[in-house]
Amino acid sequence: MSDVNKISRRNMMGGIGAGLFLAAMPGALAKSGNANFSAAPFAPADNPLLKYPRPPFTYQEQSWPALASKMSPRPDHGEKSYRGAGRLKGMKALITGGDSGMGRAAAIAYAREGADVAINYLPQEEEDAREVVAIIKEAGRKAVAIPGDIRTEEFCKKLVADAVAALGGLDILVSNAARQQVHPSILDLSTEEFDWTMKTNIYAPFWIIKAAVPHMKPGASIIGTSSVQATDPSGDLYDYAQTKAATSNFVKSLAKQLAPKGIRVNGVAPGPVWTPLQLAGGSTPEKLKGFGANTPLERPGQPAELASIYVQLADPMASYATGQIYGATGGHGQP
Repeated sequence: MSDVNKISRRNMMGGIGAGLFLAAMPGALAKSGNANFSAAPFAPADNPLLKYPRPPFTYQEQSWPALASKMSPRPDHGEKSYRGAGRLKGMKALITGGDSGMGRAAAIAYAREGADVAINYLPQEEEDAREVVAIIKEAGRKAVAIPGDIRTEEFCKKLVADAVAALGGLDILVSNAARQQVHPSILDLSTEEFDWTMKTNIYAPFWIIKAAVPHMKPGASIIGTSSVQATDPSGDLYDYAQTKAATSNFVKSLAKQLAPKGIRVNGVAPGPVWTPLQLAGGSTPEKLKGFGANTPLERPGQPAELASIYVQLADPMASYATGQIYGATGGHGQP
């Protein structure tokens, strides 16, 4: 790391897409004095190596589903940093898992880009969801909260119907909610747990998209959240990893199917990102301590760092992008 300080602003700017950089420049940095993580001295905001907290992290645990508001350090979803430019003005979006993680980052960014936003989340995540609703309203946009478990077709149909009724239409669907649990051996994975992951990560997007498409007009977009696990799966994420491979696959298939309707379908594939998934059984104490350390940037990503990707994929200006998976993996390359 001795060369970190030698990286010039010119070199850094040359390696970052101008549109994504300007749209998502974080301004509020985590405090280096937090006892729950060890952070290197902060560098200028354009240095991705030192921009956010770095491992080692102190192990922490929450019951499923975990809350972002209880994490330490708290994730950055762009609450204080994302600045909109009217790129989604007048559009209407539904986001599953909109209370935390990438879903929350997308919800905040969409609202500040001029969209009305409905978020779905589990009832146990109400505390986090209330914060998101308040931020959407502060941006002057309509906020719709629809709690409920997406593991049944009946609720998924109701979710879409309620969102369309409350928003007055649907232009953007972000299928983001997911379940991730570590199991060192397939012998430790019960049929019930396997079914829970499949229902959340594969069945629910199928039911929700099927209900949403009839309401979507040319120019609308569907965005799925995949993962680096789709192409480089961990041995202890057997069920989760295969659902993310399925997500990447449905993005490419559905993009071809819906292209004649003028509906674009794309996906985002994050690497290690600091979200509640890790604290509620999605990681082990050993993994959490060094979470993100094995990436070239030597730290986990923050949800705010992916917000501009979700915006770009929903922006009508990206009208020729469909069937694509956009990676944000801290340096491991595209999925």
